[in-house]
Amino acid sequence: MRIADSLLPEFDHEMANTRKVLAAVPEAKADWKPHQKSMTMGRLASHLAEVARWAGDVLKADAYDVREYKNVEMTTLPQLLHDFDQWVAQVRAQLSQTSDENFLKTWTLKNGDHVIFALPRVAAIRSMIMNHIIHHRGQLTVYLRLNDVAVPGIYGPSADDAGAAGA
Repeated sequence: MRIADSLLPEFDHEMANTRKVLAAVPEAKADWKPHQKSMTMGRLASHLAEVARWAGDVLKADAYDVREYKNVEMTTLPQLLHDFDQWVAQVRAQLSQTSDENFLKTWTLKNGDHVIFALPRVAAIRSMIMNHIIHHRGQLTVYLRLNDVAVPGIYGPSADDAGAAGA
């Protein structure tokens, strides 16, 4: 089995769950944050959406320097969802066309001359992209809960899903 064929079902599942959480973000609460050191809800949603786009960068280049990073900022929720959907479709197409040989090439995350990590591309996709998304998606669900916004089920029903019995 090709690496892409084993990675795509997980990618599809995680992106669908991520979209459900992003769609629950109330635009009126975009500036809300639980602590002064925390990101605002809008910034966190934007970051969560943009991480999906980064997978394409991992597949295209051998390295990325974090000094080149520019935030994506949510202007409206419909626009953010539109962008997320486009990024996911583009990345999915790239993933499906990536050879095992390319997945096994080393990809490096740097800060100038400092190497943060160097991993095979497939490991970078799993850790820096998918695990990163899962981490921030979890944060965003807490933001939603703290604002009395229904939290969508991710790996089964949430306490807000009908008949969930506090799942």
